[in-house]
Amino acid sequence: MRKVLALVILVVPGVLAAVGVKYMRDSMFGIVNEPFTLTVVQFIIGLLMAVFGIWFIGGYILNREKKNKRVQEKFLEKVKQDNEKKSE
Repeated sequence: MRKVLALVILVVPGVLAAVGVKYMRDSMFGIVNEPFTLTVVQFIIGLLMAVFGIWFIGGYILNREKKNKRVQEKFLEKVKQDNEKKSE
């Protein structure tokens, strides 16, 4: 059940990023989709959706790798510093 939930958590931002890329592509070719009236607004919304989706997936993977201690030292040092600040 946990793996299915983790998959759903990753699929939703992935679909969001894909739709964002589609909106950006459509606005570059001058195609306006239904909820938008201007291609500039469509491009900006698509850019925000794509950035958010990629950011979320990247953060999820980085957090998982930190737990398993499979990241570079510079990321682990930041976690140690954050934990020390919280304990003070």
